[in-house]
Amino acid sequence: METLRYRAIWLSDIHLGTRDAKTEYLYDFLRHTESDYLYLVGDIIDMWKLKSRWYWPRINNDIMRLVMKKARKGTRVIYIPGNHDELLRDFSDHLFGGIEMMEEAVHETADGRRLLVLHGDVFDCVVMNSRWLAELGSWAYDMLLRLNRWYNVVRRRLGFHYWSLSQYLKHKVKEAVSYIGDYEQAVVKAARDKGAHGVICGHIHHATITRYGDMLYANSGDWVESCTALAEREDGELTLIHWVTDSARLLDELQSHENIDSDGRVVPAG
Repeated sequence: METLRYRAIWLSDIHLGTRDAKTEYLYDFLRHTESDYLYLVGDIIDMWKLKSRWYWPRINNDIMRLVMKKARKGTRVIYIPGNHDELLRDFSDHLFGGIEMMEEAVHETADGRRLLVLHGDVFDCVVMNSRWLAELGSWAYDMLLRLNRWYNVVRRRLGFHYWSLSQYLKHKVKEAVSYIGDYEQAVVKAARDKGAHGVICGHIHHATITRYGDMLYANSGDWVESCTALAEREDGELTLIHWVTDSARLLDELQSHENIDSDGRVVPAG
């Protein structure tokens, strides 16, 4: 099986335990990728949803076993809980099945940059100061995702690929766009104050790599809307992977052996 090789991979906002988690795409991504570091940047398990209704299909266990298998085979797996799996923050600095639990981490890239890694919910004033309002917003978001689910059922029957209606609408609403910008600047400021060269986070389901002056901001996106991951190549360059649209191209490039490093390993052209 073709395997895409990266130095590091960041995944966030998978929301296992919800019907909207794109678990088949995620399982396929994990099967076709390897890395020295694998960061799980919060909201991996949606404990908010599981408390109200239990939903745990077998593929969720397959995903967890695959992650633990990677840890056993030498990948350093770091789990940084978010607000939807915040109960796991009580186990920071513990090791479970080879997975390290941390409040936040600092990742050093191959080219020497120090990047602060955290989920990012601590910069969301709604989540921190008005829990009931955050849960109401979560309910409204769930309704939008449910609409998105049926919308894509129709698209599949018409022969079209998956497309996130909910993500499109969210990025067209003026208030949402303004919030994203404010959030990014707040997270970047925190990274600068800690002496980092940039920050990698999740939380707002908006995958991007951008710069604020001399600071790098990267968000790994999610696996309920965009099916995205952030990855570091062997030379330290960061890239976003949109698995639904990029997987075929990346695996084709891998199979053709267009990119081989000095050790003879195939690396993605991404």
